[in-house]
Amino acid sequence: MKAMILAAGLGTRMRPLTDHTPKPLLEVGGIPLIVWHLERLEHDGFREVVINVAHLGYKIKEALRDGSEWGVHISYSDEQEEGCLESAGGIIKALPLLGEDTFLVVNGDIFTDYDFDSRKGLPEGILAHLVLVPNPEHNPEGDFALLEGKVVDAKEYTFAGIGYYSPKLFEGVPYGKRSIVPLLKAAMKEGRVTGELYEGEWLDIGTPERLELLNAQLFNSN
Repeated sequence: MKAMILAAGLGTRMRPLTDHTPKPLLEVGGIPLIVWHLERLEHDGFREVVINVAHLGYKIKEALRDGSEWGVHISYSDEQEEGCLESAGGIIKALPLLGEDTFLVVNGDIFTDYDFDSRKGLPEGILAHLVLVPNPEHNPEGDFALLEGKVVDAKEYTFAGIGYYSPKLFEGVPYGKRSIVPLLKAAMKEGRVTGELYEGEWLDIGTPERLELLNAQLFNSN
């Protein structure tokens, strides 16, 4: 299975840190956030990784190169000319690199010890499998709910930014800037999205304060 790391965001909420450094290269425990992902993906059996880049994307390419330092091969989906295409738009542009099988997508601005499953298969008719987490303070209402193993459009848990997708989810969707949420909600109405609740370590590093908190936690744990 191939994996994709979404790394094209502008990092607006992380300014001024992201004025000169793309958010995925901000350091957590002295290591760029995106490198944590690469190391975890390699550990969990992934060898082919696609990374989309936009804001200061050339710096990500310079830092990671072909990925061989971490035991993976990186292909880049470059959105620097268009600007960030958002979640669905970025995936759609990268589909030629991702192939025709189920693939994993993980947001580049989360920190987690979730075990990625390189052998994950989607049952017949299922278009996506989402990982949900208990609601953090910054998203108290949540995004989606779980009902008998299916994800439904109700607020109970927070979407972790980790999902396994069939390319069929994106069939017929035109190229351009768009969020994945409307596509997922449409698939949910048809009962075609499964999910799981993960209660281990997970943090959305969306602000300088959360990054500082995580670094303090890692420092105190060592």
